Amino acid sequence: MLTIRRDLVDAMVAHARRDHPDEACGVLAGPAGLDRPERLIEMANAERSPTFYRFDSGEQLRVWRAMDAEDEEPVVIYHSHTATEAYPSRTDISYASQPDAHYVLVSTRDPDTHELRAYRIIDGEVTEEPVEVVESYMFSHTGADDVPDVP
Repeated sequence: MLTIRRDLVDAMVAHARRDHPDEACGVLAGPAGLDRPERLIEMANAERSPTFYRFDSGEQLRVWRAMDAEDEEPVVIYHSHTATEAYPSRTDISYASQPDAHYVLVSTRDPDTHELRAYRIIDGEVTEEPVEVVESYMFSHTGADDVPDVP
């Protein structure tokens, strides 16, 4: 399951709407080993295409190095689909190279609503996973930190 703060979902959707009709793409970085997205990093779609996205290799290298320097990892890799449902295409699957990342797709095909879905993509196999949108990680159902201290 992907647990993600509402402000990060809103930021991904806003990015997708802003770049429409081209696909938007980016990363949500989080502390290494915690599987908790903390900050959004918008990236340029090097293809500038309504049907395909690709990170610019130079930008990707800079972003990944900056995450390493901060002891972060790409928790979520996201992009938008502008005319189809939020399901990975064959190309999306073939380019998925981060087995620990959640792959989030945002469909902006409907101008009034969006569809957001999350997947794990490992060795070409796609598994959809539930998404829990929370206001704060402090109050989400993700582990021992959810229980308040008792005096």
